[in-house]
Amino acid sequence: MTAIGVTTYGGPEALHPIEVEQEPLGPRDVRIRVTAAAVNPTDTGVRSGQRDDKPEADPPGAVPGMDAAGEVLEVGADVGTGVAVGDRVMAIVLPKGPHGAYRSDVVVPARSATRVPAGASDVEAATLPMNGLTARFALDSLQLKSGDTVAVTGAAGAFGGYVVQLAKADGLTVVADAADKDRPLIEQLGADVILPRGDGFADAVRERYPDGVDGLADGAVFNEKALPAVKDGGRMATIRGWDGAGQSRVQVIPEMVFSQGEEWEALDRLRQQVEDGVLTLRVADTLPAAQAADAHRRFEAGGVRGRLVLQF
Repeated sequence: MTAIGVTTYGGPEALHPIEVEQEPLGPRDVRIRVTAAAVNPTDTGVRSGQRDDKPEADPPGAVPGMDAAGEVLEVGADVGTGVAVGDRVMAIVLPKGPHGAYRSDVVVPARSATRVPAGASDVEAATLPMNGLTARFALDSLQLKSGDTVAVTGAAGAFGGYVVQLAKADGLTVVADAADKDRPLIEQLGADVILPRGDGFADAVRERYPDGVDGLADGAVFNEKALPAVKDGGRMATIRGWDGAGQSRVQVIPEMVFSQGEEWEALDRLRQQVEDGVLTLRVADTLPAAQAADAHRRFEAGGVRGRLVLQF
């Protein structure tokens, strides 16, 4: 079957159609005919070889993609999530070798998939699983209670936007960053306080909250530059593995969504929150899967709001 992947690591131009084997269906798996796959930062790492522990070796066929949506074709004998053949589902895909979302047919554990939110298209649903789960577990790791204050960097991005909306649903006060052009978007997402985006964000937070905020979700990957915004003894969630560089004033928790790939209850709760109007699905643009290289170029150029989605 057809996938979009690489046989030599490189830039966006390395992406091209490749033939891959159909994956076997296990008793706790579902097979999905993929109609939509979102483009995420992890995808560029798979394409370039940054996520390979042996980058000197060209892959036999590495397929990116962590978000898929489409139609269920087969259901394993021991699946207990209620999914049935013909259902439209969205799924988080943990890419490895030829197993990634950029393929017309993918097998995932049933606990990695749930129904597409009512009223949403497959394209819209494909923007939710990976970023939504990462946002949910980032907030959970901060261990905040209703009324606490959380800061969010990169609030206009997919991860940051979901953090803002989920935090508001949790009863938190949200302090978000925004460039001038993104202020209307951040206001629409529901942030309580909006401060200028950039290296001065932590100082601006401290001007507003002299003791610092209770927690911070660092979607902009500011790392040590964002740390001063958090109060002594507070917590900070990071998304690219930064662990605080040995400091102990703030507890830094790197978020690894790979460990949450089968948290069906959390994924299904996100579906319900979309249906309830808590979460907004944001699509920047759609492109045919064959134009994945163009999608990666646009993504890496920056400034994309919402997700680019490939259609199969």
